[in-house]
Amino acid sequence: MDLELIQQAVPVLLKGLKVTAILTVLSVLIGFNLGLGLAMMRLSSNRLVSGFAKGYSTVFRGTPLLVQIFLFYYGLGQLSFVKDNAALWWVVSDGARCAVLALALNTAAYTSEILRGGLLSVPTGLVEAAQACGMSRALRFRRIEFPLAIRQALPAYGNELVLTLKGTSLASTITVLEVTGYAKRLMSQTFAVFEIFAIAGVFYLAINLLLITLVRLLERYLNRHQSQ
Repeated sequence: MDLELIQQAVPVLLKGLKVTAILTVLSVLIGFNLGLGLAMMRLSSNRLVSGFAKGYSTVFRGTPLLVQIFLFYYGLGQLSFVKDNAALWWVVSDGARCAVLALALNTAAYTSEILRGGLLSVPTGLVEAAQACGMSRALRFRRIEFPLAIRQALPAYGNELVLTLKGTSLASTITVLEVTGYAKRLMSQTFAVFEIFAIAGVFYLAINLLLITLVRLLERYLNRHQSQ
């Protein structure tokens, strides 16, 4: 491998790594909160509410992320009510903001299913005991249901975080210069396909390993009482 090429590529790809990190963090923050709301809607006794959440999950999990990104970036901008709404146009007029929107809505669908499984795993006896103690629904959720659910859901959610990070590479298809976007630009300039994308792959691998390590540390912390 050409060392001079590596010295040229690494600083450029590092600029893309910053954009990749921003896309991931924003998408995960929005997607987790939306996913939690959808998970609670799925468990609602109201058929209309639970049906909406189920339909949302089916649509976003059943269609490719790339198709969703194209629909948001190329499709929504053609709708007249989007053009006439300043807030909506602000979102869809920029590739990075469109990528965050698509990634957040996509990961929210998967997150909702992961968290729903975690909430269903909470022992019914604990919930009934909290009710008998006079806990409000919000307090019961905050102190009992959510902490237990997140312990069960964390391993699967860690996988979803990795998938979201890798999904940011698709943002390059709508002009966003993240790691893959810069790699494509360098490839067109140097024609060194293998070298450039090998370095980009190392970048993704390194940040994914860091992410997996952080999730495992958090999982160990949350389950620390089990090893005592």
